Amino acid sequence: MSTAAGLMLGYAADLLLADPRRGHPVAGFGRAASALERHTWRDERRAGIAHVAVLVGGAALVGLTAERVRRPVPHTLLTALATWSVLGGTSLDREGAAIDAWLAAGDLPRARRQLTHLVGRDTSRLDESEVVRAAVESLAENTSDAVTAPLVWGAVAGMPGLLGYRAANTLDAMVGHRSARYERFGWAAARLDDLVNLPGSRLTAALAVLLGADRRGAWRAWRRDASGHPSPNAGPVEASFAGALGITLGGTNTYGERVEHRPVMGQGRPPQLNDLDRARSLARRVGAAAVLVAAVSARRGPRRRGPRPTTAAAASAQPAPRRAR
Repeated sequence: MSTAAGLMLGYAADLLLADPRRGHPVAGFGRAASALERHTWRDERRAGIAHVAVLVGGAALVGLTAERVRRPVPHTLLTALATWSVLGGTSLDREGAAIDAWLAAGDLPRARRQLTHLVGRDTSRLDESEVVRAAVESLAENTSDAVTAPLVWGAVAGMPGLLGYRAANTLDAMVGHRSARYERFGWAAARLDDLVNLPGSRLTAALAVLLGADRRGAWRAWRRDASGHPSPNAGPVEASFAGALGITLGGTNTYGERVEHRPVMGQGRPPQLNDLDRARSLARRVGAAAVLVAAVSARRGPRRRGPRPTTAAAASAQPAPRRAR
């Protein structure tokens, strides 16, 4: 019960407070990871595996220490604090709202600059439709990464799951991308992130199907188009969002000197300005449903078994036979 209550309270805290501008625990973890990287970096996979093991294991150990608190109220509050620290749904929605506002005001250059807070691609030459597409794709993927997936791990593994997941996801963003420096060192971070995001991405896609305006379209897009995406987890959520909203996502993205041509997902029209607000609304519904699923799952989790009763005690505990009428 305390885990379920803590997940709900932490989700509510994210809705009300979002991420602090200073002193965020995830930012502190990032600084610690960068400092450690100066000592652990080698152009080899073994060094990357050790780097990930120390940082993710350390974060999970902190969560395990907090999980040992047995009193319900402190345990609930600690779970709520951990949940709030790893969620990012409200900050994600605010970034989407800012992009929407700049586009509605006709200020495409400002919208492009705002978009750089969400995506790593080159935004300097995107037209309005491409800005909306990039923002919707980021909303879909990050609803899974920053909302659903941590809630799933919180329900399954409590505070060690929450903190360990966020550590793995943060390391993927830091070193898991393809580049000359991280091709081998970041391999472990990228593969671990793929693994831990599998359940959250599938739940996100399923909720988008259930809560979207076009359920059949979302289901068809998920089944038909998700496998064409280079990410095994971004594919299902982006495809289901595309189908649910009745638009197409995917296409050509530029990352510095590298150009990626991704397959089109969905069978609708190209994204328009009003689709960004629709995507934000869908993401909020998916987040609210995800926390309910997580809370129910935590509440119905495995219970500790006590010692088996003796035969006499078991017999005395059985209900008396019902009398015939």
